[in-house]
Amino acid sequence: MQLTPLHIKGGRPLAGTVAAQHSKNAALPIIVASLLSREKVTLHGIPRLSDVYTILDLMHHLGTQHAWVGENSLELHTPEILNTDAPYALVSKMRASFIVLGAILARAGRATVSMPGGCAWGPRPVDQHVKALRALGAEMTEDGGNFDARRSGSLSGTFQFELLTVGGTHNSILAATLGDGVVTLENASIDTDVVDMIEFLNALGADIQGAGTNTVVIRGVEALRGGEYTVIPDRIEAGTFMIMAAATRSRVTLTNIRPDHLRAVSLKLQEMGVEITEGEGTVTVDATVRELRPVNITTQSYPGFPTDLQPQMSALLATVPGTSVVQDPVYPDRLTHVAELHRMGANITVSGYTQVIQGGALHAAPVKAADLRAGAALIIAALTAESETVIDGVQYLNRGYERLVERLRGLGVDVHQPDMALAMD
Repeated sequence: MQLTPLHIKGGRPLAGTVAAQHSKNAALPIIVASLLSREKVTLHGIPRLSDVYTILDLMHHLGTQHAWVGENSLELHTPEILNTDAPYALVSKMRASFIVLGAILARAGRATVSMPGGCAWGPRPVDQHVKALRALGAEMTEDGGNFDARRSGSLSGTFQFELLTVGGTHNSILAATLGDGVVTLENASIDTDVVDMIEFLNALGADIQGAGTNTVVIRGVEALRGGEYTVIPDRIEAGTFMIMAAATRSRVTLTNIRPDHLRAVSLKLQEMGVEITEGEGTVTVDATVRELRPVNITTQSYPGFPTDLQPQMSALLATVPGTSVVQDPVYPDRLTHVAELHRMGANITVSGYTQVIQGGALHAAPVKAADLRAGAALIIAALTAESETVIDGVQYLNRGYERLVERLRGLGVDVHQPDMALAMD
């Protein structure tokens, strides 16, 4: 759905406290993981975002009954898998949907899933997913962008990923959780979203060891029970607000966070001259103490600096006098924000996956987001610019930030969206 643009009058500092939402990127695989249980599962901390509604549409097709039982609490029940296919019409909107392959394969013994879609920048191949499942005993074929997986028995064996992959680790764990085999994954992702899904599955009776390490051992179990689980806070949203506070030279406190999940962001902001004070589930960002300095950043898999915060950090550095270098080898085509920041006066030169940023003042301009994190970067830039910036492409922001207009206003932002609220009903 096309939403009306955001209008933001910038040029003034933020102030106050904002609670980070629970993690969208952790919630999606946990919702999918609920397919492995025949019993009811209640999840707390599920943000009401378009990506969540998209995955719920796919889950409904597969046989899941769902109901919201609280503002951010969701009950899921999949007594039977009604369909073992995930057609393109349902997976084309979001790349994360590909991990239903492992869950359906575990529960039903076969699965057919189309190549997923998602944001408009660059390919993110699924070859590691396919290689892992084949190595563990699944028969995998591909025809016209549709992947068909079958297993005649429990998955077992050892697979070493050629590179760190969050989705590939998710898919392999889901495929191996049910049965009587033992699967060992080497060079597995230690991302917080992987750890949270493992802890969720173990809470339902799975036997998975090694969460948070590069070696994960899954001992298959016959069945999972039902239960309740609360999703972790969203480190990407929290990082976005931290960068927003720095860009506007503000003092802002974030609550409902895991400071240890944000260490890479905190260290880089401190290097710039921002004061960071960590508490129990809180962090205070104070960019009012000293002039900010340019820095260099290279994105990495967790616990390194996240690619999902690269555009936002680029927007911040575009306001810091001096030369900064931002490199994103994780997703080298994640650059849709650059042309729009140019419209606002940013001096950014791109070569491959490297941005060389000469910082200075930004000015208001009409801009358009082409993906979720680019949209967040444009909001950050708009907050630093005098006068009113109009941001189109708001539907992408609705994929990752819940009640964003309301929470920005709580920090003192002059923002409005004619004729429509950003929050999902």
